[in-house]
Amino acid sequence: MNIIEFREHCLSLPYSTEDMPFDDTVVVFRLKGKIFGCISLDQHDRIVLKCDAEYALQLRELHPEIEGAWHWNKKYWNQINLNGNLPDDLLKRLVRHAWDEVNSKLPKKERVDFP
Repeated sequence: MNIIEFREHCLSLPYSTEDMPFDDTVVVFRLKGKIFGCISLDQHDRIVLKCDAEYALQLRELHPEIEGAWHWNKKYWNQINLNGNLPDDLLKRLVRHAWDEVNSKLPKKERVDFP
């Protein structure tokens, strides 16, 4: 997966938007205003995704491409090296997991019903 495919996949999820709140090199992906993913245009081989805390630790143990995200709360955010050997289907599942994590934290009346 490259950054264009990553972007397209993030934006394919319901109510997903993108913006650049920090500067003109960092793109964030949001669900109803809450960030679930991020990519730096300066380091386009790495993405950052929100993750359940326990699952984040499991992923880091299993995959050397996944580590705690720099400048983010490492308990809930993973940095993923796209130059590694992670299959695209796993990356897509991790994007969906990040989206689901944000969705589950929204107030009940704002949550998106998406299978």
